[in-house]
Amino acid sequence: MPLSDMTQAELEAYEPVLTPPPGLREFWDRTLAEARALPLDVRSEPRPTRLATLEHHDVSFAGFGGHRVRAWLVRPRGVDGPLPAVVEFIGYGGGRGLPEERLTWASAGYAHLVVDTRGQGSVWGGGGHTPDPVGSEPSAPGFTTRGVLDPDEYYYRRVYTDAARAVEAARALPGVQAHAVAVTGASQGGALSLAAGALVPDVAAVLPDVPFMSHLRRAVEITTTGPYLEIGRYLAVHRDRVDRALETLDHFDVAHLAPWASAPALFSVALMDRTCPPSTVYAAHRAYGGTAELAVYRFNDHEGGQAHHWRRQLDWLAAHLGGVPAPRG
Repeated sequence: MPLSDMTQAELEAYEPVLTPPPGLREFWDRTLAEARALPLDVRSEPRPTRLATLEHHDVSFAGFGGHRVRAWLVRPRGVDGPLPAVVEFIGYGGGRGLPEERLTWASAGYAHLVVDTRGQGSVWGGGGHTPDPVGSEPSAPGFTTRGVLDPDEYYYRRVYTDAARAVEAARALPGVQAHAVAVTGASQGGALSLAAGALVPDVAAVLPDVPFMSHLRRAVEITTTGPYLEIGRYLAVHRDRVDRALETLDHFDVAHLAPWASAPALFSVALMDRTCPPSTVYAAHRAYGGTAELAVYRFNDHEGGQAHHWRRQLDWLAAHLGGVPAPRG
């Protein structure tokens, strides 16, 4: 597969011009203040499975507008004391799935909160369980253009707020070290991890994998596949709404939010990625406010490093959060 964007040398020299919209900080301060004015109301019920080494809880909490957001909490069995935690966000179209689907972080000794994305979970994986009760004006099929004419009504305002509240929910769960909560995810999940790291700046670590929703004005012009095409289709029809829609998207561009983050970060990028072009990932990495490493997968498309990168994430996070308690035995 050929390169779909710049060469690696060009990417390493790339210095994009990023212009956040006026009042961006005030917009997000207001949004989070509105969310935090409502009780977080974390609920957790045991969910039996046949997995002998792990235990599961069905968790929910109040996200944007007080709407219930569902998640799985996965923990190693037989561990004393509170654990560091990993909050994971899901890629576009997927949901939290079945309890048995995501086992690596808990198997490594972390409390692992797998968070649904509202309205999604019916394209791949084991399904989602969180509705989005908010409607919007006409949009292109998918989620990226829902409410795109107004930052207050845009779909990702609700989703980014849910991500920030998920970190707060993880900290409120029994058996979690509140000071040692990391965030991660791939593609859309990578964007949500960056948003959470920016909006909740005292998270312990951020691990965005081939992140979506970055350098959006460039992404919608050069991407050849995936969700960014929804925005292009919408703008091709609504020719008179281009500026207004792009101004809304600027409020949710994680390259604009990334300077607010301060936790150590491990990014990944795939240089043949046609869904989240590598220049857009480099833009977020370059803008990031904390110390940030970048794992480069030269010959991969949007799958990125997959298991090779997951292994690197395990080593990297252990180095940054320290060891986890050993099982009794």
